[in-house]
Amino acid sequence: MDGPRRDVGRGPVHRRRDELMTMEFAHRRPPGSPLPGSPQHFFLGNDEGEFAHLFDSLVTVKLTGDETDGQFGVFTLEAPKGDTIPAHAHADVHEIFYVLNGAAHVWIQDGEGVVHDRVLRPGDFGYVPAGLPHTFRVEADETKIFGVCSGGFERFFAAAGRQAEEPVLPDPPYVPSTEQLMAAGKEFRNQFMPHLRLDQR
Repeated sequence: MDGPRRDVGRGPVHRRRDELMTMEFAHRRPPGSPLPGSPQHFFLGNDEGEFAHLFDSLVTVKLTGDETDGQFGVFTLEAPKGDTIPAHAHADVHEIFYVLNGAAHVWIQDGEGVVHDRVLRPGDFGYVPAGLPHTFRVEADETKIFGVCSGGFERFFAAAGRQAEEPVLPDPPYVPSTEQLMAAGKEFRNQFMPHLRLDQR
């Protein structure tokens, strides 16, 4: 594990609690979703959920804010070894990384501008509090990450990418237009920071 370093960039991105309480995500469940859409018990198989393709990744949503009264969402992300995604921050979304297979390198910039990073392997865990700039890079083929986020944000991937019918990696990768990506970022309050290179030393 590398030690912390100080980087030049924005600090945490936060909003007032009263402002956040009046906001909600507009993207809704897709037709035919196996998720119930309200708080009730249900089960899903390994290859069941709401599927989305974004760049070279397959995202499978297992649980949404609809089922948890907006409290949290659950998803998996599968991807081959690839490039570092653009740095970004969620003003009101907490997020975890739990690696099930493969490896992912995660970078997080704290409120003092110090960058912390670690390569997560199966069984390793990482947490990104709301407002902190962060990024990650998949370091091995057949990587699978289990993610939990504040309720509603789990559908960002379908809004930024496209819904998929089957749980397979996109071939070819799905590359959204800048307009689509920016619209999804605005809808889900995801602030992109393309000039903040947390992965460079």
